[in-house]
Amino acid sequence: MTFGTKLSTLRKQNNYTQEQLASIMGVSRQAISKWESDTAYPETEKLIRMSELFGCSLDYLLKEELESPETTQEKQNNSDDWMASRRKKFFQYERKSEKMLWGMPLWHIGKNAKGILAVGLKARGVLAIGLQAKGVISLGLLPIGILSIGLFSLGLLSAGIFALGLLSAGCFCAGIIAAGAISIGVLSFGAIAIGDFSVGALSIGKYVAIGDNARAAIALGDSRAAGTIYEKTGSLSGQDIANIKQLIDTNVPSYLGWAKELIKEWLL
Repeated sequence: MTFGTKLSTLRKQNNYTQEQLASIMGVSRQAISKWESDTAYPETEKLIRMSELFGCSLDYLLKEELESPETTQEKQNNSDDWMASRRKKFFQYERKSEKMLWGMPLWHIGKNAKGILAVGLKARGVLAIGLQAKGVISLGLLPIGILSIGLFSLGLLSAGIFALGLLSAGCFCAGIIAAGAISIGVLSFGAIAIGDFSVGALSIGKYVAIGDNARAAIALGDSRAAGTIYEKTGSLSGQDIANIKQLIDTNVPSYLGWAKELIKEWLL
């Protein structure tokens, strides 16, 4: 079996088109066609890349008398570094769409993926999924995007165990508006809430705090309240609410108007 026949067989077994294999190898589609027709042969570095990509030996690719790559595989099974070679092949797995949009493939799966939909260890795209993901919508261990969801997430809208964003939600979160077990923000909601305006079981605020245990300039607590301007424990009467709204208007800076209006609505 010639080298060209073996290459064609391996390519088809791994579901690559000539264009996709050419992109991975960094050559033209015509070069792949010439290799498969045995009218030209690749350089040594290309042969090494093929053996890694297809999980076969150089001997199998170059020696016509070797009809099957299984002999090489059996040797790998008995070697100490067999698992390492399998992991290496896994991380070299790559597929991408031939269709393009905005200069990127519609989808790309690989170690370093870049596409409209990107899936990989490092992924960049409109929708990115990976260990490190960057995109308009990103999902992963370390996602960054307009909407990001993951263990450590950063974005305009972020959700995760640790979340940082304009609007963030998670176990530990920080943002302009933050909601979580422990939250820090201009407007924060959580079991432990810290911010300019905070609502939670334990709420600590600069201007207003509402919760079971509240501490702020204006503190409203179910069981305990400590306020430097105003404090109230227990339920609020209509007159209390009117007084509190007036104090908020008087003591909160105008640039936080959006937040104080939300808190005033919360009091209704």
